[in-house]
Amino acid sequence: MAAASTSMAATAVFASCFPLSSTTKAAPARCSALPYLPPRLSAIAFPSSLKFAEPKRSSLLQVKASSSEESGAVDTSELLTDLKEKWDALDNKSTVIVYGGGAIVAVWLSSIVVGAINSIPLLPKIMELVGLGYTGWFVYRYLLFKSSRKELAEDIEQLKKKIAGTE
Repeated sequence: MAAASTSMAATAVFASCFPLSSTTKAAPARCSALPYLPPRLSAIAFPSSLKFAEPKRSSLLQVKASSSEESGAVDTSELLTDLKEKWDALDNKSTVIVYGGGAIVAVWLSSIVVGAINSIPLLPKIMELVGLGYTGWFVYRYLLFKSSRKELAEDIEQLKKKIAGTE
C-alpha cells in the first residue's frame, strides 16, 4: 500500500513534465520535486560602502626577515676556483668520472624500476605495507628505548668513521 501511494505521488509530481499530446505546444515545464528558490543576491545588490571587518588575530610570534651580504651571498667565482683546485688535486680523475656516471645511471635505472613497480596493480600498496612494517620495527628496535638509541648512535659513528677512512 505504501509503495502504491509513493509511486502515485511520483507520478503526480512528474506528470506535468511530459506533454499529454504531441499537438499541444506549451512552454516547457520545470520538472523538479524541489520548491522554486529565488536567485542568489549578487555582489551588486550590496552597497559598496558596506565593508566586512576581518577578525583581528593576535600573533604571539612575529618573524622579521632581513638579508645580509655576508651570509646570503655566494661568490660563484670563489666556488669555481675551489672546485677547480679540488679537481686538480685528484690523482684518479677517471675513477671519479666512472663513479659519477655510474651514480647517474643507477638513479635513472631505479627510476625506471620504481615506475614499472608502480604500474603493477596492488604491488605499490603491498610495498607501502612492507615499508610501514619496517618503519615500525625500526622504531621498536632502535628508537623506543634509551639503550637502543645509544646503540644506534654508536653504529652511526662507526659507519661515519668507516666512510671517512679513519678506522
